[in-house]
Amino acid sequence: MHWATPQERRNLGQARRKQVGRQEHNELKPKARKSSALDLLARSMHGRVPALIKLKYMLMAESPFGYFRGAVPVMAADLAVLPNTGLVCQLCGDAHVRNLGAFAAPDGRMVFDINDFDETIRGPFEWDLKRMAASLVLAGRGSGHKESAARSAVEKCVARYCAQMRAFAQMPSLEVARYQVHRLGLAAPVHNALVKAERATPQHTLDQLTEPAPASGKNKPGPAVRIPKGQIQDRRFKEIKPTLTRVSSAQAAALLAALGPYRQMLEPQRQHLLSLYRPVDVAFKIVGTGSVGLRDYCVYFEGNGPADPLFLQIKEEPASAYSPYLTDARPPHHNGQRTAEGQKAMQVQSDPFLGWTHFAGRDYLVRQLNDHKGSIDLEDLAGGGLEAYAEVCGELLARGHARSGDPLILAGYIGSGDGFAEALAKFGAAYADQTEKDWNALKRSGKTGAKP
Repeated sequence: MHWATPQERRNLGQARRKQVGRQEHNELKPKARKSSALDLLARSMHGRVPALIKLKYMLMAESPFGYFRGAVPVMAADLAVLPNTGLVCQLCGDAHVRNLGAFAAPDGRMVFDINDFDETIRGPFEWDLKRMAASLVLAGRGSGHKESAARSAVEKCVARYCAQMRAFAQMPSLEVARYQVHRLGLAAPVHNALVKAERATPQHTLDQLTEPAPASGKNKPGPAVRIPKGQIQDRRFKEIKPTLTRVSSAQAAALLAALGPYRQMLEPQRQHLLSLYRPVDVAFKIVGTGSVGLRDYCVYFEGNGPADPLFLQIKEEPASAYSPYLTDARPPHHNGQRTAEGQKAMQVQSDPFLGWTHFAGRDYLVRQLNDHKGSIDLEDLAGGGLEAYAEVCGELLARGHARSGDPLILAGYIGSGDGFAEALAKFGAAYADQTEKDWNALKRSGKTGAKP
């Protein structure tokens, strides 16, 4: 076996410029689509809860950015017809401005990082950058910025990515693996998300999602688990239709049984911690935009009484939208496992309860729900917030790609100069334009229930 030297790895990256020049990343070929955007979306709805499909289309129709959030299958198909570098790392897969957020690390500190990995898969590194570029232009337009400012934000994002990747290429690999971004609080949108995360305590979630349980005999449907005689069920999930709905006792029991295999795959110390909590109630929850229609459950646990709540989310994970186009990626057979392992590959700190299970013939990711989590809103990106936040996005993507790929190879391809960043800014604007066209086509289609 040949062990490549650092210079050989860098040369490999440089050689890929002959495959795709850095300035060629401005290309978009919408006419090369083998299926229309509407057809691609319709196919992605197969297997989802039929009653929720119209709701997903309605959420996507609210704005171009809302459409973009739900249209990963469309962009995956659009990226697949373009030439790519073949320089592979773990992709977030849905890299956009609202899929970064604040959350509590295992040691209790607030961190800010990429935090949505439903579409994660190993693929060409530039696909994440192209999706982020389009999202920054759409977010800029949605938050009142001029077109030039939105493009400038993309250039700053990619320039920060490139500078950080070059820095990673010079660092010991062990330092790259544990690298912490220390400038996060300087960007106002990130600061706002961290403040939200500080407030999003388990007790806050308890107040938001649960209510005092009614007197015995009036608690229908029944509690998730049998309550011992003489013991009172103090709280249960609220009914907040359509977003939060309690499930029947039979459904709850079946779902809780699926936590058995999940518990076994946790590290021993996490198994012990989970054993100190007992399940109290189970609800079905509608989340996000892209995930609407997938099965998503919340389990409410109590440890040392009602003041010690734990909420686990059990979220259905179908195959990544990129999997038809990345046949060499060979993701794990289990899509919950794919999601969890992709998250751990890119994040320095991950949810200690992150895992997976299988239920009723479907794959699920298991994680904590709303434990000190905070995200940004497009309103947070007004004024100078967009460019400052764009740089954070670039640095965090670089870290995730360096942890899961080879920073020397990527730095070799990126090289110096501004051509790569300028090309991606042009791509971001072109894809934002295409997204707006597709959004208008969705509104005219009648799929939302509104008159075209």
